[in-house]
Amino acid sequence: MRFSILTLFPGMFKGPFDDSIVRSAVENSVVEISICDIRNFTTDKHRTADDYPFGGGSGMILKPEPVFRAVESVREGRDKVSVRTVLVSPQGRRFDQRMARELAEEEEIVLICGHYKGVDERIRLHLADDEISIGDFVISGGELAAMVIVDAVTRLLPGALGDLESAETDSFYNGLLEGGQYTRPRDFRGYKVPEVLLGGNHEEIRLWRRSVSLRKTLLLRPDLFESITLADEDRKLLEEIKAEDEN
Repeated sequence: MRFSILTLFPGMFKGPFDDSIVRSAVENSVVEISICDIRNFTTDKHRTADDYPFGGGSGMILKPEPVFRAVESVREGRDKVSVRTVLVSPQGRRFDQRMARELAEEEEIVLICGHYKGVDERIRLHLADDEISIGDFVISGGELAAMVIVDAVTRLLPGALGDLESAETDSFYNGLLEGGQYTRPRDFRGYKVPEVLLGGNHEEIRLWRRSVSLRKTLLLRPDLFESITLADEDRKLLEEIKAEDEN
């Protein structure tokens, strides 16, 4: 997969993409990341990428010309490749694990990082295929959101993680929060690892982890149950959890 990120601040990406899973994925040719400076596609000597809004109002608006040129440059020669252009914006669809899996199926994604007061509406209407938000809050620009999207999608790509099961057991992958995990030592300041994890019975461990996952989701994010279909086993475990909590 290839990510092309259009930004006014390319230097922001040097740190986050130079470490951890993303760096490993790039080195192993699982993913390719291209950072494109929007100002390189301006035509005046001041490299002007923003201007005042028509009709008045505060703030500066990202101009359409350099953004259109930047996207067209990225797409040049890519006619046979499926390219999805995404505007990163607080007005977009809410990004979640399901959307991350959806994006992981793409061949190439272009991420447009908005900035200032926003972007010219023609970018959203006539250039972007999609508009994505990482939450109902406003940050200074789309760069941080783009980093989140790239990281979340990359870890789902085959070969990005040493163990694919690691991604499949993450919170939200199957709609629920991840169950509890423990490592050495067995006893830390009197806080002990649950005995079921030490017994070696894989079926009991699986059921325990699923039960913890259901309990944690019920306690912290009960809204998630509205968007998933529980198996008969899950419904039985959930009934047992609720009965225990009532006693």
